[in-house]
Amino acid sequence: MPLSHREQLFILADILKNHHIDCTGTSSECEQVQRLATALQQNEGVAPEIKQVLSQIQQYSATGATKSNLLSHIETHQPHLSQWVETIDRYQ
Repeated sequence: MPLSHREQLFILADILKNHHIDCTGTSSECEQVQRLATALQQNEGVAPEIKQVLSQIQQYSATGATKSNLLSHIETHQPHLSQWVETIDRYQ
């Protein structure tokens, strides 16, 4: 049974929260975030306000998946991570 877009948004926000709070993550998490962002961008049930940040999240995760120093990448994006999570939580 496939996940609903609300469940996908919950997972996406959860991973991004972990990156923000713990300031750590893995390349496989970044790959998962990228897949979720891509799927959600194509879903008509997702609020337009969320879709506006999904391309930024997708770019963040695509770059993060290939970074040798993922910690530095996550640290650089701390302000964005909290903003993205707030947007997802607000419009979910």
